[in-house]
Amino acid sequence: MKVAVLDIQGKDTGRKVELSDTVYGIEPNKHAVYLDVKQYLANKRQGTSKAKERAEISGSTRKIKKQKGTGTARAGSIKSGVFRGGGRIFGPRPQDHSFKLNKNLKKLARKSALSIQAKDNNIVVVEDFNFESPKTKYFTAVLEAFGVENKKSLFVFAEPNNNVYLSSRNLKRSKTTTNTGLSTYELLNVNKIILLESSLEGIESNLSK
Repeated sequence: MKVAVLDIQGKDTGRKVELSDTVYGIEPNKHAVYLDVKQYLANKRQGTSKAKERAEISGSTRKIKKQKGTGTARAGSIKSGVFRGGGRIFGPRPQDHSFKLNKNLKKLARKSALSIQAKDNNIVVVEDFNFESPKTKYFTAVLEAFGVENKKSLFVFAEPNNNVYLSSRNLKRSKTTTNTGLSTYELLNVNKIILLESSLEGIESNLSK
């Protein structure tokens, strides 16, 4: 699959690059995508919810009333969960929600995500660029050139680009990453994927192993 290479102003440079069909043209595996997105969201959960149970709250342990003859249910402690101020019955406890996935499955999920976006013509290849200094207006001009100033976009670089990162971090709808930091969730959660020309080789190398 051949794609035109654009410049930073969004204009055709007259050059084209070949996108590998083994990465951008496969039949998407929806279940692999589901599992990888599920893992991404599960790993982001803090799992720090905690409520004090009967044994953890402060209070007297004396028997609050006699066992029989009161006409009501027997009660042994004021810390019981049935009383106001008592412990929480089966309350939440800290837990780890993360789980592991096979590396090959994660690669399949990412290739599926790229193939879905490629099929919908949401992938753009841009020649490499950099900013002299980190300024948000520079990055905003790039977004306007590609018509994604009001849409979600993901810029993929071959290596970390500090000036571009600092220029884009104030913009909620845009994100920058590297070819080694791709995630299925981020690939699918954008309207446009802008791949820098130098990142193509790394993406295909990482996902074709």
